[in-house]
Amino acid sequence: MYNLAILGFGNVGRSLVKLLDRKRDELVSKHGFTVRITGVASKSLGWRTNPSGYDVQKLLSSGPDGETSLNVTGWLRAARADVMFEASSLNFETGQPAIEHIRAALNNRTHAISANKGPVVHAYRELTDLANQRNRRFYFESSVMDGVPIFAMFREGLQGIDLRGFAGILNSTTNVIISEMEQGRSFEDAVKKAQELGIAETDPSADIDGWDSAVKISALVTVMMGVDLKPEQVKREGIRGLTREMVSQAREAGSPYKLLCRAQRKGNTVEASVAPERIPFLNPVAQVSGTSSILSFETDIFPALTIIEENPGLDATAYGMLADFISAVKSETQRI
Repeated sequence: MYNLAILGFGNVGRSLVKLLDRKRDELVSKHGFTVRITGVASKSLGWRTNPSGYDVQKLLSSGPDGETSLNVTGWLRAARADVMFEASSLNFETGQPAIEHIRAALNNRTHAISANKGPVVHAYRELTDLANQRNRRFYFESSVMDGVPIFAMFREGLQGIDLRGFAGILNSTTNVIISEMEQGRSFEDAVKKAQELGIAETDPSADIDGWDSAVKISALVTVMMGVDLKPEQVKREGIRGLTREMVSQAREAGSPYKLLCRAQRKGNTVEASVAPERIPFLNPVAQVSGTSSILSFETDIFPALTIIEENPGLDATAYGMLADFISAVKSETQRI
């Protein structure tokens, strides 16, 4: 029996709870272990624990009644947590407080599974080293491209390969905005439409100015290319400079605009950028629209290895966390 604690109970946290409940029997039949949720924490709920396990439906419909005096370590211990799922809001400037949450979990000998890019960008090596010292795992598949197993693919399926670079679309908000502009909307109206669809934030600056993409590039480079790269080191240009006329003309000419992420190894360093580029229709990147994403890798063995994710939902992000949990638990038996 594995006790699970979920820190952050917004859309992602709630989707994870539903997915865990749906997969409960499958976890037993395919993987041989049972789970129960013994801790939930958020700003609205407080620090909630029940070592006997929560009823999922009651948990999803409950209001705030948690402790306010606990800290992360006290909460994890009260929940007797074996695994902590970290799904708090992103702070791309410092990665806090998620870094401290994960650090506390690992020091408590609790596996840490995160959907947050901040800790990967700002503390990947520290947290990975700490996880190894404590014989636990720090995994973060859902931090980039939702639950698509990019990090696991390179960690487990492409061992010994040299990643030379990558390019693709990693921000769905700007993709939707550009698509709306192609249909004749102004930039301002396209942003409003994306907000109405629930895709763009109330303040979409992090997306349209390229910061979200820069953080994702930074995470990929740091983990998979072995070069520490901060978001501010990514050459960055957002989509504010695009006009309805520019976007329409580019599409009519057969080379639509996309906010393209790039990284390329240059000796011991990596050059990285995010900027709007015109992409020829024959390139698969040009065909990616809506909330879909694409990432093409250049390696020493495979000149082009491409992954496309079509219009993911919250289930995809939750699945990435579930898959990380399964991998973390299986790593325990592999060490025996």
